[in-house]
Amino acid sequence: MSTSVRPCTRRRSAAGVVAAAIAATLLLATPASAHVEVASEGARALAENVTLNFDVATESDAAGITKLEVFLPKGITPADVTYGKGPAGWKLAPTDKGFTVSGPPVAVGEDVTYSVVVRQLPDAKSLVFKTLQTYDDGRVDRWIELEESSGGHGHSAPVLELKEAAPGAEPVAPTPSASPTSAAPSPSAPPATEPADVKPTASDRATATEGSDRATATAEEDDSSPALPIGIAVAVLALAGGGLWWFLKSRCTGSA
Repeated sequence: MSTSVRPCTRRRSAAGVVAAAIAATLLLATPASAHVEVASEGARALAENVTLNFDVATESDAAGITKLEVFLPKGITPADVTYGKGPAGWKLAPTDKGFTVSGPPVAVGEDVTYSVVVRQLPDAKSLVFKTLQTYDDGRVDRWIELEESSGGHGHSAPVLELKEAAPGAEPVAPTPSASPTSAAPSPSAPPATEPADVKPTASDRATATEGSDRATATAEEDDSSPALPIGIAVAVLALAGGGLWWFLKSRCTGSA
């Protein structure tokens, strides 16, 4: 009797080791949290002249960040935004749905921090700033996903949580349609134009433009997204681990 118990015990131990390994693999396969963040100290609804600070982590070890395109949430227009500070040589330019900040590519592996000033925040509980992150080799990372959508078309979009409006706060008159007061190209210029010293290739521009088009409405199909293959791999690993555990348990039960 004792000789049959020991193999079962060993098999159960082996199954435990395999299960632990699979659990670790699943954790490593989980997509990372957002690497584009927005923050503003004490931000509240209807606050005026609010500075928004954006932190953008690089996702490439082969190219430098050269442009960030932000899609503004409802209640903020491009004319409401002025440039604060950012990498040397970078400028802000308005677009139809938001703005870009761009300039000479930063060093490979270097993150980008920049700020903008918003004339007035809308009366909302939170604001989503969908962002396209472009590198000098044409790569585009899409920070456009909402938690409730989980469509697998990019990474989580940066979100700014707002406190309730201060007592007596009221919406101000709309800002006239004009370019932000910053050293930026005029509104008539193509919003995606890179500074002259960047000199992207035609294929790089095409890649960046394609990325912008896909992110505008948040949900066009993107076969290059890592979310789908990661999800499939996680499911396969989970099924394999469960099957192995059940098989070993059944053998032990039958030999008892």
